[in-house]
Amino acid sequence: MAQQLPLQFEFRANLTFDDFFPGSNQEIVIHLQQCIAGLGEQQIFLWGKPGQGKTHLLQACCHHAQNQNLSSFYFDLSNAGQPNPSIMKGLDEFDVVCFDNIECIAGNPAWELAFFNFFNKHRERGHKLIVSASSAPNNIAIELPDLKTRLNWGLTLKIQPLNDSDRIAALIFKADQMGFEIAPQAGRFLLTHYDRDLASLWALLEKLDRASLAAKRKLTLPFLKQILDEDSHD
Repeated sequence: MAQQLPLQFEFRANLTFDDFFPGSNQEIVIHLQQCIAGLGEQQIFLWGKPGQGKTHLLQACCHHAQNQNLSSFYFDLSNAGQPNPSIMKGLDEFDVVCFDNIECIAGNPAWELAFFNFFNKHRERGHKLIVSASSAPNNIAIELPDLKTRLNWGLTLKIQPLNDSDRIAALIFKADQMGFEIAPQAGRFLLTHYDRDLASLWALLEKLDRASLAAKRKLTLPFLKQILDEDSHD
């Protein structure tokens, strides 16, 4: 049993593989699931621009691990007030460890060394490591040469951005997951007039869902325009 870490596991229940719209990234989902199951790479480096689903996928890996009775841990290194690297102690005991935004430790000697030591112990145990970043491992300004080398081990996967058709399909998929319908023309309207990154679109869907429930009306295009027009005048 892994020891208790002095750090809260930021586990979000709705970020599972079932809740993820893959678009052209289905192969990445398969690689991640195989890694956790011990059928693929022991280490995966996942990279892509912000808002493309890296956090969702890392959280989904932890859910998937727990469903297979494996211990898992997730931490976002971009959080303000990065903790003391001593929190890494004991982390090598977890079956699956996911670090989001690994580039945030670059140039921090204490963190780079702590991560290097964790990496070696964790790998020796045969456990699985999945990290994410906004760029490929060779483009991260890690100063510890041996750590930079290790980040290139395993499999490096780039998340492909969704095209407009995929984004509309993702909106319809996400709305269905939330229990309501959104028409394709409404999805096109949202993409044309509002932020196109997925996190902003998901937040907007939650707002629209609440408005639809309150008014007891379906989310038609005229009603959608009415909600957003009222919101802009608040």
